[in-house]
Amino acid sequence: AIKEIYYMIKTIFGAVVRYFRKLDKGLFIAVCGLSALSVLMMYTLVTNGVTSKETSMYKIQFIASCMGAAIALIMSGLDYHWFTKLWFLYAPLCLGLTMLTFTSLGYQPHEGVDDRAWIDLGFTTMQPSEFLKIAFIMTFAVHLDKVKDNINHFLNVVLLCVHGAIPVLLVILQGDDGTAIVFLMIFAFMIFAAGLSWKYILPVLIAAPFGIWFIWEKVMQPHQKNRFLVLFQEDPINDPQYSDIFYQQYWGRLALGSGQLFGKGLHADEYVPVPYVQNDFIFTFVAQCFGFIGCIALVAVLAYVCLKIIADGTIAKDELGRNICIGVFAMIFVHCILNIGMVLVVMPVIGVPLPFISQGGTSMISMFISIGLVMSVYSHSEKNYRVFYDAN
Repeated sequence: AIKEIYYMIKTIFGAVVRYFRKLDKGLFIAVCGLSALSVLMMYTLVTNGVTSKETSMYKIQFIASCMGAAIALIMSGLDYHWFTKLWFLYAPLCLGLTMLTFTSLGYQPHEGVDDRAWIDLGFTTMQPSEFLKIAFIMTFAVHLDKVKDNINHFLNVVLLCVHGAIPVLLVILQGDDGTAIVFLMIFAFMIFAAGLSWKYILPVLIAAPFGIWFIWEKVMQPHQKNRFLVLFQEDPINDPQYSDIFYQQYWGRLALGSGQLFGKGLHADEYVPVPYVQNDFIFTFVAQCFGFIGCIALVAVLAYVCLKIIADGTIAKDELGRNICIGVFAMIFVHCILNIGMVLVVMPVIGVPLPFISQGGTSMISMFISIGLVMSVYSHSEKNYRVFYDAN
């Protein structure tokens, strides 16, 4: 009996050692650091009375961060092939939850927003499209892997485009243009990286200006156009046509500059008030607290996360793992570009959160799930390696 216990302990200890040896510690520490900064920002906003949001905001952010980190750690030890084989469970579930936003359960977080993309669960709210992004990355990665040798056959290209169009059109119907752009860019990054021929890419590039003109003239509403036009106005805050649209960006720009080089710290006498600063404009509060240096440091960590995901994709043992990493990279990278672009007034305000930083439990958990997938690809980059389970 003692011998059996000894071998059991030795086996468990060996598994733990192998697990931590293959864990992508750099990536995990980076995203945990970002989520810790998010909780700190939420706590500072509440304790300084900068936002009128409920005082439990930072607690929810902390709980979501802990749950997400735990999920990522578990996922890193499981073979990503196992997750992709369960697409028939989570893909319909995520689509179904997204469809619920068109029912009486659909919820708008506050007046003035264009999208009805949340579900009111009574005790909390949830944004299903955040989980739909993960489901799309995984199912599209599987689809690309299935047709990898014949990706440029016309029928396969058509089916791939249909696959990509489903979530894009669904979130457009919700009114969530920002998320639709994220889905579209995930699709573009993944199909291009999978080896789509230039005979398909060039016609799309040639037709793009005509498509943009058609969308601008025939599809977009006046208020949507004004979000772009305001970027080219000399003094939009004093122009009645653009003042309301530019209001948040105006105060966001003032907040960015008020932090100067080193910021005001976490307990300043006064912060520049930015509407809904805890959400899409959290970058402005980081600037106020930590200044230009803090903003550069935050961008550097986000850049490291993106580059690390790409690096993990290059060592993946198969195309499926590589496709997953490309999809996750595209999602996080596009989120960062759109969000920081909004704050810097070089992009229109379209409601895209800053990964791991903006307030939102659904977004935080979904981001950690995506990192868990990348960590799984990294952990199982050796063909004969397994920690807990090998799906091959």
